[in-house]
Amino acid sequence: MARACDSVGRDPDSVTLVAVSKTHPADAIREAYDLGLREFGESRVQEAIPKIESLPNDIVWHFVGHLQSNKAKKAGQYFDVIHTLDSADQLKELQKANRRIDALIEVNIAKEPQKHGIFAERLDDFRKEVIHYQQVHFRGLMTIGPALGEQEKMRPFFKSLRLLNERIGGDWLSMGMSGDFEVAIQEGSTHIRVGTALFGERS
Repeated sequence: MARACDSVGRDPDSVTLVAVSKTHPADAIREAYDLGLREFGESRVQEAIPKIESLPNDIVWHFVGHLQSNKAKKAGQYFDVIHTLDSADQLKELQKANRRIDALIEVNIAKEPQKHGIFAERLDDFRKEVIHYQQVHFRGLMTIGPALGEQEKMRPFFKSLRLLNERIGGDWLSMGMSGDFEVAIQEGSTHIRVGTALFGERS
């Protein structure tokens, strides 16, 4: 992370490492916590709740999986940041959690049919919907880029998301995972979601 920041003259403190702990036990998260990490990502609400309840309360919890609308209220009660907004139904349920939640709109930047997220053409309209919900605080955009095998091929997608984020006034940019976070940082990511590089392969 520090090398990637240095290569483009960024302050390393401007990038948040979200340790994606999905499928890993609470003991693994506590080990990472003891090493200084404080921001963790989960992708299933029911799997995450026992971990959240058993771990220190100064952890910032990020929801990074697809958010089913019928789980959104519960997610809003337990998570501090939702990375995967893409529907009005999610917004209605998150509002019911009755606490302020930082949120990012998920953009399907490569228009992959098998992935969630909105297409860029819908972004302006959906952004207007988000700002109607007082408890859901819009922070920026998130994407899961296509699996292209080498991180340099991701650069155009990350750059496109950064330009979209600048245009609509987002201040957070969630992009980059274990295999491509360096290019994501060079292209302006403020939150990288890293699981495998920290915890090893998921069981």
